[in-house]
Amino acid sequence: MRTFVILGIIFIFFLWYLSFSATRLDRLHHRVETSWANLDGLLQRRAAIALEIARSEIADPASAMLLTAAAYQAREATIENRSAAESGLSGALGLLLADGQSTKRPAEILLLRELSELTEKIRIAISLHVDAVSRTQLVRKKFIFRTFRLAGTAPLPVTYEFESDVL
Repeated sequence: MRTFVILGIIFIFFLWYLSFSATRLDRLHHRVETSWANLDGLLQRRAAIALEIARSEIADPASAMLLTAAAYQAREATIENRSAAESGLSGALGLLLADGQSTKRPAEILLLRELSELTEKIRIAISLHVDAVSRTQLVRKKFIFRTFRLAGTAPLPVTYEFESDVL
């Protein structure tokens, strides 16, 4: 009788541990989703600012056309093409800013300052997203999570190439 009680306690503890682990993994997946949503919003804002810069007098007509095309590509890219589109926008913005055209207009200065501030926010958001993805992947590789399929049908989170080359 005492053996059954001990086995029962061990079984209950094991079930609690599985429940705790599944909840932990769920929180990690939620963290990945929220970090991606934040990053996506910032990237969409960057594309909008790039369009504003293309319409301003900062860019010459050729640069403006290149920047406009890259911004629209980044805004409308599917998840499969997102990496290439964001890299293209980063390259277009990098080319424009590398020209070093100085401007004296307050509106243009504000646009460039907003782009600079947004770029820093994007860098932070990327590091948070990459950290969330790597922690989730690390936890999902553990034996207990694979054996008992604690991730359910959730896809394995991934990082994208553009996360390494944003301005």
